[in-house]
Amino acid sequence: MRASAGAVRHAVTLNRLMFAAKTALAAGLAWYVAPLMPGPAASYPYYAPLGALVSMYPTVADTARHGLQSLLGLGLGIGVAFVFTSFTPPTALAVAAVVGIGVLIGGIPRMGAASDWVPMAALFVLVIGGANAESFSFAYILQMAAGVAIGFAVNWLIFPPLHLAGVGRSVAAHRQALSRQLADMAAAMRESWPPNHEDWAGRSQDLAATASEVRKAVHDAELSAKANPRSRRHRIDLQRDLRDLRYVERATFHVQDITDVLASVIWEKNAGTFIPPDVINDLSDALDSTAGLIGQWNEPDQIPELLEQTRDAVEKLSESVADVASRQAPVNAAASVAMSLRRIISVVSNRADDGDPD
Repeated sequence: MRASAGAVRHAVTLNRLMFAAKTALAAGLAWYVAPLMPGPAASYPYYAPLGALVSMYPTVADTARHGLQSLLGLGLGIGVAFVFTSFTPPTALAVAAVVGIGVLIGGIPRMGAASDWVPMAALFVLVIGGANAESFSFAYILQMAAGVAIGFAVNWLIFPPLHLAGVGRSVAAHRQALSRQLADMAAAMRESWPPNHEDWAGRSQDLAATASEVRKAVHDAELSAKANPRSRRHRIDLQRDLRDLRYVERATFHVQDITDVLASVIWEKNAGTFIPPDVINDLSDALDSTAGLIGQWNEPDQIPELLEQTRDAVEKLSESVADVASRQAPVNAAASVAMSLRRIISVVSNRADDGDPD
């Protein structure tokens, strides 16, 4: 029941309801316009709402692309059918031939939605058009084109979807996850050594998955902004989100590296990684300070002070590592973490210097 309720909630979101209403409007308008088409096209009105239906996608750019691809597939399929209707009736062999050739043509790279329409159009023209293949093909492609045009017009003119609202939240949520990961590792360093709990050690893949979701949200936002008249008012917001995505991806890489190194130190006995006891406190402080820096990087008034504090903490860690190394103790893991923390500082510093896009 919970799964069913979740599916229903997903189906009745505001965006989905709006999309359903616009698709219904486009299909209705196409059916109204279809009888007005010239010549034999008026005898096949049902292809107009079909054209509107197959062209309607959640973004304006997708609507245009899939609509044009569908028409391309129709044209190619009609061409295939004409080759056969000129010398054979719709026999079983002819049907098999046009469908097979249509599927082969549909396999051409970058065909997109056209790949499905090539064999379908070829089959319809051969079987339904028959001796009147020429007039049927004219009606078929004209009505479909009218439906595609109406679908695009409705999607472009009536509240064209712009999926920007969730991008900033997704980026901020992932950034807070990075901050929490560093803070948890800092807390683990303060426990009795080696640390007892290992929740943070298994989050590397979770961070990668969350970062992938953020990239998808940004990609969807970019796609929804293409050919969208509403995007002009939100151009700066989208540029800022894209900039933040680049920085948060860099920070994610370094946090994952730190996670893998510390997990190896604690649970991989023969990995050759080791944290000297003399650097553990400084390591914890540096991790904690970097966690605060990432967590507050949207606070421009606090960033300079946080950067200075974090640089001091990482410098202190580096000095401890150098001191331990002078005593011939292994410091490869601690040095690796220190280097990753410096790179995170560089990421945040560069973001602060970047400023808001013009």
